[in-house]
Amino acid sequence: MIYFYDGTQTSFLTAFLLAYGDADAVLTSGSMQLALGEETRFVKADPARAKKAEKRLLALDAGCMEDLSTLLRSGDCDRDMVAMNYMRRIAEQGGPVRNMLADDAVLAAVECMRRVSFEVHRFHGFLRFMESESGALYAPISPDNDIADLLLPHFRKRLPAYPFVIHDVRRKKAAVYDGVNTFVAPLERAEVVLSADETAWQALWKNYYRSVNIPSRERLKQMRGYMPVRYWKFMPEFRGE
Repeated sequence: MIYFYDGTQTSFLTAFLLAYGDADAVLTSGSMQLALGEETRFVKADPARAKKAEKRLLALDAGCMEDLSTLLRSGDCDRDMVAMNYMRRIAEQGGPVRNMLADDAVLAAVECMRRVSFEVHRFHGFLRFMESESGALYAPISPDNDIADLLLPHFRKRLPAYPFVIHDVRRKKAAVYDGVNTFVAPLERAEVVLSADETAWQALWKNYYRSVNIPSRERLKQMRGYMPVRYWKFMPEFRGE
């Protein structure tokens, strides 16, 4: 049986409870090619069932819901089954399994969570804010994983006096700090008018980057390892180069 769910944690837990007894169950929040005669079920989020599954799992592992949240943020195409297999292992083991790295299902989940956490860490350094005419800061990003709201605590602490928007253009959503509160909202696209100071600062930053770069000693492979090319399009030092 293939169980389709909407990608939310509540829907996942609902589907997990329904599918747990089926050793061949497949969970997915995307689309997939169906074999002839394949049975499918579209699972609607059921808060009561989800709460029941959550309560049972938390009794076995107090940190498993945090792990599940991280897994469901992953941009990996197999994240749903990685999460399903990991939660199943916790239920079968009757306790935490995150240190059982000899188990393929556990190792896959731990590696998936590591990639999400590592990308959050990367964006602490790679994210570039631009100042708008209103004084608010705006930063477009296109991360591999759904992490925009996970960046809020770091930048709120760093920039407490400045309202800002972190816009995930791939997922069409924004993590926002309005100067007091933080929240997440849908954002299809943004038209941002830069302040005069921002335009000048970007030009100065590009000029500095060119001046410290030594063409004869470029280490492009090493640079791409530290700063993946997929992030460059939103960084002023690379934009227009």
